[in-house]
Amino acid sequence: MHKFFSSRKLVIIVVCLIIGLGLISGSVAVGKNRATPPLIQQVGNDVVGFGDRIVSISANGVGSLFGATGNLLNTYQENNHLKGQVEQLAQTQVKNQALENENTKLRQQLDIKGTPTDYKSINASVITRTPSSWLNQLIINKGSASGVQKNMSVIVNSGLVGRVAEVNKTNSKVELITDKGDNASRFSVQVQGQKKVVNGLIDGYNRDTNELVMGSVTNQDKIKTGTKVMTNGLGGVTPKGLFVGKVAGTKQNSDGISEKVNIKPAANMDDIEAVTVIGKKD
Repeated sequence: MHKFFSSRKLVIIVVCLIIGLGLISGSVAVGKNRATPPLIQQVGNDVVGFGDRIVSISANGVGSLFGATGNLLNTYQENNHLKGQVEQLAQTQVKNQALENENTKLRQQLDIKGTPTDYKSINASVITRTPSSWLNQLIINKGSASGVQKNMSVIVNSGLVGRVAEVNKTNSKVELITDKGDNASRFSVQVQGQKKVVNGLIDGYNRDTNELVMGSVTNQDKIKTGTKVMTNGLGGVTPKGLFVGKVAGTKQNSDGISEKVNIKPAANMDDIEAVTVIGKKD
């Protein structure tokens, strides 16, 4: 009895295998002869394909989102880095421009022409200039330790600006040529007339016109506009031949005898950063 059922099971298994192989063969044959698969297979394929698209879209979307976020963060960091470089470059350019301007002025001081050979020169920088005394005085960074002495002339590359009024160990006070105070020293100058040299003193300054005044000139010789005005060296303190400026015009005084000569300063009195102190050699 037991053997019978065992044989019966074997027969059933063999029959099932035969039927399965038949169905597979039939499906393959049908698939080869039809343009589209059977309905059940179509439904299965569509379900599987739809599921694949959902998974693919989700994965691509998440990947794109993370990629875009990463790119945004990288761009932000790169922009911050570039901004820092631009700011640093701008600061460097400003610093370089300031150094270049300062070096230009100092080089000009070292290349001063026309200084008499019997005088020494001391280069210095302006360290203080207060608004209240802008046209009266300034402080330079050289004093007696560097050989500066009182009454030495002070010039820039373009011309005379003043003379030393007070000397300390490491700095000095310079009285400007534009100082029109009662206690200001007067500069003795000369200008070439049509026939001879005319001497006089710088005794005033017109701030409105930015002109020095050479007053009480009694010489009747005609002085042309644009003629150079130089120091005449009288008194032995100021070297002869330092350029002061050019004649801007003349004006008759109220006495009808003398006249004033207006002089445009050679130096820019509002822009003095480096100077040269001129004095006699020891």
